[in-house]
Amino acid sequence: MSATKPLEGIRVLDLTVALAGPYGSLLLGGLGAEVIRVESPGGGDIARNNPPYVNQEGIHFGVRHADDVSLSILNRARNKKSITLDLKCKQGRALFMRLAQECDVLIENASEGATARLGVDYESVRKANPKIVYASVKAFGEPSPYPNLKGMDIIVQALSGIMDVTGFADGPPTRLGLPLADLVTPLFAVNGILSALIHRGRTGVGQHVQVSMLDCLASLVAEEHFDIYLSEGYPRRSGNFLERLTPFGVYQTQDGYVALVAFQTEWFKNLTEAMGRPELAQDPRFAALGPRNKHSGSFNEILREWMHAHSSAEVIRELQERRGVPCGEVRTPEQVLAD
Repeated sequence: MSATKPLEGIRVLDLTVALAGPYGSLLLGGLGAEVIRVESPGGGDIARNNPPYVNQEGIHFGVRHADDVSLSILNRARNKKSITLDLKCKQGRALFMRLAQECDVLIENASEGATARLGVDYESVRKANPKIVYASVKAFGEPSPYPNLKGMDIIVQALSGIMDVTGFADGPPTRLGLPLADLVTPLFAVNGILSALIHRGRTGVGQHVQVSMLDCLASLVAEEHFDIYLSEGYPRRSGNFLERLTPFGVYQTQDGYVALVAFQTEWFKNLTEAMGRPELAQDPRFAALGPRNKHSGSFNEILREWMHAHSSAEVIRELQERRGVPCGEVRTPEQVLAD
């Protein structure tokens, strides 16, 4: 028998599209909830148009057949039930409200004001089901300070400040390699939903959970003291090296790259021994963290030479396995999935 999942018996009504919302309901489904996905007629989720597509002939980036299905939908809609309802008509709204009465959670990420215009906003749904936990995932909150701006991930990354601190010091602000706002915001939403379910269990009363993509990313940026770093001469964008915690970075080896963190005294001592250069741990430029940070360029140059003379496996064996110095190979997504 399989173990009981924590949200078994919880039913979720999913009114979300694209990624930020569907990823949240996907996580709830992974915890055992029954997820009922509601799409509008005439096309449904906009992610259905996202390439690449798959059919019996394989995977491709251009639509070839009427039965082509977006991989985005196959991924995000897995383990979900699905229905089509026209919420713009009276009968569709009535059916939706009947569903809402039987659900524990509703999650939506409609544009500002859309749920109110359709009559399926929190206040309307709460009247039908006072115990409902209603989660709203918005780009900029509601009311939005940018009422005419679409909440695309790259726009949120730009406005949050996270792009300005990503990249190399001598380069431009850089988009992260993943749609971070679309993926992080649902984590906050699920956290709020789970908290609201606990509250409902204690009080019998539902709640309205509201999360903003911009607020979620901005809260991550706020965890670092970038103004202080700048005042001390450290660049806002640090690239692959953190000069205030030398050595801390990504180094090229004979056959790849290794990420290394060795700024603590014991780690640094063990690193220099592995390099065959134990005297570096006594060098006044490198012995303590403060001077080592000031001379990070000099030490990193020495370390780069040693790294480049060894394979990634050799580096990890000498540092992590034999001496407990934290390091790891930079892997490709394909390597991760195969592991």
